[in-house]
Amino acid sequence: MRPPLATLCCLAVLAGAWSRPSFAPLSDELVTYINTRNTTWKAGHNFRNVDMSYVKRLCGTFLDGPRLPQRVRLAEEMDLPENFDSREQWPNCPTIREIRDQGSCGSCWAFGAVEAISDRVCIHTNGKVNVEVSAEDLLSCCGMACGDGCNGGFPAAAWNFWTKKGLVSGGLYNSHVGCRPYSIPPCEHHVNGSRPPCTGEEGDTPECSKTCEPGYSPSYKEDKHYGYSSYGVPSSEEEIMAEIYKNGPVEGAFTVYEDFLAYKSGVYQHETGLMVGGHAIRVLGWGVDNGTPYWLAANSWNTDWGDNGFFKILRGKDHCGIESSIVAGIPRTQQYWQKM
Repeated sequence: MRPPLATLCCLAVLAGAWSRPSFAPLSDELVTYINTRNTTWKAGHNFRNVDMSYVKRLCGTFLDGPRLPQRVRLAEEMDLPENFDSREQWPNCPTIREIRDQGSCGSCWAFGAVEAISDRVCIHTNGKVNVEVSAEDLLSCCGMACGDGCNGGFPAAAWNFWTKKGLVSGGLYNSHVGCRPYSIPPCEHHVNGSRPPCTGEEGDTPECSKTCEPGYSPSYKEDKHYGYSSYGVPSSEEEIMAEIYKNGPVEGAFTVYEDFLAYKSGVYQHETGLMVGGHAIRVLGWGVDNGTPYWLAANSWNTDWGDNGFFKILRGKDHCGIESSIVAGIPRTQQYWQKM
């Protein structure tokens, strides 16, 4: 008696998975395998002499968490270009070009949010307000509503917190920019240098302090920036493009596999390796590279990762879930205050 078709299909899938070679994460063999596959991207070493516990902790986004209400569809009303880069569209907004470093903390969910929020504050004030919104404030003060701080969180909850409670300003580690700069130091994951080694043990969630660092004015309460609205973006390619085109960069989340850790250039597609975890990033554009459609995204693993901190990932196929968890919002600027 022949097995049912569903069983045959499952066996075929399992056979395909078993036939795919596996390599130690961060190894020379994995890099060589990717680069001999003639795929759409090139691999290289972004992490050397680091524990995988550190790398796994970087992927601190809980996928399939709480959802925001979806905004209305607007792509049908727009004529979208084949290529779009927010850095070129809004050159007077310097945060769009910025790459941050989350350090040894699973705070990607917070970084993806505050990076896109910073961009949108500038965009929606026509460049009149340039502010680095504080990842520290979001990470430390959102509490259990956003997840578990450095042990992971929910992007949708981060945007909701901005809308309800507001966020103060705060720049990079040791920058003394803004009310609450980031307090967790970057670590040395690529070459020997002045930064401390990456072990995965440092980077506890900071305490929620509702005061600005010494010498900063205005006060913590007066420094708050609020969202007018926050929402989920429909998971269609055109709707995500329309959102970025109209309002600026968004936050996205996806599943990271071991080969993504070795990304250097081109359009990433998963080729080999086990799942590492969920990760949140900022999506700031799209385009086509040698016939392959992509999303342009900014990571928060410093500029010595990937393509100077940026990467491209396959667009239009919900690859690794990249199109399923897009969140965004509108800043509460003077324009919106007048409507209330």
